[in-house]
Amino acid sequence: MSRKKTPKSKGGSAPATSALPATHGSQPVRPGTARPGPEAPPNRPPQPGRSSLGGGGDFYDVAFKVMLVGDSGVGKTCLLVRFKDGAFLAGTFISTVGIDFRNKVLDVDGMKVKLQIWDTAGQERFRSVTHAYYRDAHALLLLYDVTNKASFDSIQEYGLPFMETSAKMGLNVDLAFMAIAKELKQRCMKAPSEPRFQLHDYIKREGRGASCCKP
Repeated sequence: MSRKKTPKSKGGSAPATSALPATHGSQPVRPGTARPGPEAPPNRPPQPGRSSLGGGGDFYDVAFKVMLVGDSGVGKTCLLVRFKDGAFLAGTFISTVGIDFRNKVLDVDGMKVKLQIWDTAGQERFRSVTHAYYRDAHALLLLYDVTNKASFDSIQEYGLPFMETSAKMGLNVDLAFMAIAKELKQRCMKAPSEPRFQLHDYIKREGRGASCCKP
């Protein structure tokens, strides 16, 4: 797919993100990407020694598909670029058309967890395209712009825990994805006697700035 150039000013507002882990197990992914290049690997049960595409040759133990969802202009791409590359997309930007993805491997409690993170277009005309990718996702990150109440109204009906993040300042960006990785890793590998990972408590304990709460 191509990207449509829609110049907008990317301000310093901090998007907030809600974590929504999916309740079903792993299913095969039929990936697509907005950029030309090799296909993304499908989601599969844990397979040690598997090389991570786009992850610098790192190996991973388990892979999960995570979707970034929210209205156009709330900062989904900025959040992803900050997490993956440690950079902030300042100034004008190009709106995502359709869908795009990037991979990153995290060390979660001694296990290599690969997050395949999908960046979706927020414009209404692309909803039918992006919705097709939701069904085999393991988790969603719902984003809104703290300066745009309408973008918050679009997601508050989920009633989920949330935290403030800032792609510009790097606030809680790594924490948002690490919280998802920890939750998904435990769902996949948890022993019957192992206590459940407390997502709310982890965000509240590790987060900076606004505390974890429910909208």
